[in-house]
Amino acid sequence: MEKQQQLRSSCKKCSNRFPVPFLGCALVVVLLFSMASPASSCTEQEKGSLLQFHAGLSQDGGLSASWKQNSTDCCVWEGVTCGADGTVTDVSVASKGLEGHVSPSLGNLAGLLRLNLSHNSLSGGLPLELVLSSSIIVLDVSFNRLKEDMQEVSSLTSVQPLQVLNISSNLFTGRFPSSTTWGVMSNLLTLNASNNSFTGQIPSHFCTGSPSLAVVALCYNQFTGGIPPGLGNCSMLKVLKAGHNNLSGTLPNELFDASSLEYLSLPHNGLNGVINGAQIVKLRNLATLDLGGNNFSGKIPDSIGQLKRLEELRLDNNNMSGELPSALSNCTNLITIDLKRNQFDGELTKVNFSSLLNLKSLDLLYNKFTGTIPESIYSCTKLAALRISSNNLYGQLSPNIASLKALTFLSLGNNNFTNITNTIQILKNCRNLTFLFIGGTNFMGESMPEDEIVDGFQNLQVLSIAGCSLSGNMPLWLSKLTKLEMLFFQNNQLSGPIPGWINSLNLLFHLDISNNNLTGEIPRALMEMSMLNSEKTKAPRLDLRAFELPVYATPSLQYRISSAFPKVLNLGNNNFTGVIPEEIGQLNSLVILNFSSNSLSGDIPQQLCNLINLWVLDLSSNNLTGIIPSALNNLHFLSAFNISNNDLEGPIPSGGQFSTFQNSSFDENPKLCGSMFTHKCDSAETHQSVILTGKQTDYKVAFMICFSAFLGVGVLYDQLVLSRYFG
Repeated sequence: MEKQQQLRSSCKKCSNRFPVPFLGCALVVVLLFSMASPASSCTEQEKGSLLQFHAGLSQDGGLSASWKQNSTDCCVWEGVTCGADGTVTDVSVASKGLEGHVSPSLGNLAGLLRLNLSHNSLSGGLPLELVLSSSIIVLDVSFNRLKEDMQEVSSLTSVQPLQVLNISSNLFTGRFPSSTTWGVMSNLLTLNASNNSFTGQIPSHFCTGSPSLAVVALCYNQFTGGIPPGLGNCSMLKVLKAGHNNLSGTLPNELFDASSLEYLSLPHNGLNGVINGAQIVKLRNLATLDLGGNNFSGKIPDSIGQLKRLEELRLDNNNMSGELPSALSNCTNLITIDLKRNQFDGELTKVNFSSLLNLKSLDLLYNKFTGTIPESIYSCTKLAALRISSNNLYGQLSPNIASLKALTFLSLGNNNFTNITNTIQILKNCRNLTFLFIGGTNFMGESMPEDEIVDGFQNLQVLSIAGCSLSGNMPLWLSKLTKLEMLFFQNNQLSGPIPGWINSLNLLFHLDISNNNLTGEIPRALMEMSMLNSEKTKAPRLDLRAFELPVYATPSLQYRISSAFPKVLNLGNNNFTGVIPEEIGQLNSLVILNFSSNSLSGDIPQQLCNLINLWVLDLSSNNLTGIIPSALNNLHFLSAFNISNNDLEGPIPSGGQFSTFQNSSFDENPKLCGSMFTHKCDSAETHQSVILTGKQTDYKVAFMICFSAFLGVGVLYDQLVLSRYFG
């Protein structure tokens, strides 16, 4: 199983799902474990070849203990297996931390069948002697640091026995070997060259010399040109993955002659044209069709319904349009439908979802669908993720949604739904919901439900009811959401104070209640939020629970777990009064702090200098007085700073982070002085600033500046805008 998991890992970045069965992986597993037990010793020549390989390693991962101490018989060495006659048949030293070069001496092992050097840190080139070995049938050097150009093979070279070649996840560059090279590999079944930097065009005649080729994985490279028509001659081809390249043009009709295809994945290229309904039906074995992130246009053809084995349909991020074909209901094995970011329209009721009983994920984000949510969707009892945000749907939510017992991810935002009280009362019965986004243009002008007997949402981690102009107070039922981690209530008309029970949400780390009419002082309870205070958090937070669908900040930036979001406290644009509590310094895990556009007064508290992880600090448009604490210069991650429109005085601290902030960060503070202003600081002002600073506590910042490369700088402020997160 270990080998199988490694091969699956090498394909991760090409797609989230594999064809079932995945022929390439299955073949390798069979080959790797069909090993005989040794009955006699290996030869001196074989021992010498292995020791020559070992000599080329700068780090051997502890192999010396076995290879040197047990030097008599290499058949008992770690990672070495011999046949009954003592011939070395297998060398498997994967995940050993090996460093150094791959010696061509391994090609001298005349009986070697399988060589696995994957998941190490080997560098240099791949010796041609291994590729042209007269015995090796499985060669796996994936997940290393091999580079240089792949050498071409002469057409005069005799036919090689190689069946599986995995060179994925390395640093190979240059043009990919031409058809001549693959022409001498007539036994090749699986080729994985993904996650490198190969250039040029995909060879046009893969299968002329390799008629049994079943798996071709070329994703995450720099291939250009079109999809070669010659791939249609690959009568045994089951898996073709070439996503995340620079391919262009249309899908050639000849490609659909590869009728054994089960897995066709070409996402994130520059392909265009329409999906030819007359051609697509030739691929009757297709289980996965992934053409997302291209420039395809036109409709989904009605003939899609003839692909009875289809499990994944991914056409997201294209320019496709029209209604969904009713024939989609015939694809009863569908598990995933991803059509987000297109121009599809019409009513969803055209599709009878009740026949799609295997459906687990339906993503229709950013289209133009109209009408109501079809009742037939509620028959999809395996549905775990439903996203129909940013369409033109309307009406009230049906109580039948509670029949979706597996539902964990629900996004209905930016439609025209009504009756939020009814919606909350219905959704509380979806016991497994972890992510709920129902805001945007829904429920416009309604009142926030205040029913204190709401007793559901036991597993809710993310709740967004933002942008609806809802009136009322922050409801008490929120205090019962003990697993809540992220709360988005911004852009409403909520009033009243922040309730004291806010600190009972022990897992809350992202709170955005900006752009409301909230009043009162900033409560001390906010300063007691456990997840924003690293000292009170006893153990590192390791949240491995993934969203059923990725949550987008931008089309290219996505979050798959909640803990990947920044820790945020955003109270901006409300009516808060009083001072900024000194206890703010306890929230030293905060990344973004926004108290802008309120009526706060008093000094900028020195304790803000404890927020050593802060990227963004916005205190603009308040009534703050006093000086700017010079110790803010110790916030080395601070990349966005705004204290404009206050009544601050004295010199602006110089150097450090303050040398990176724009002048506009300090505008409309007439008593401030500094080299960037017409109001220069005189010696008295500078001296007074030194005295005041000297009276302040010396807070030491313990961290390594090199971590800034990990956390990143230059956080864009508009990442807090709801539509950027949830669409």
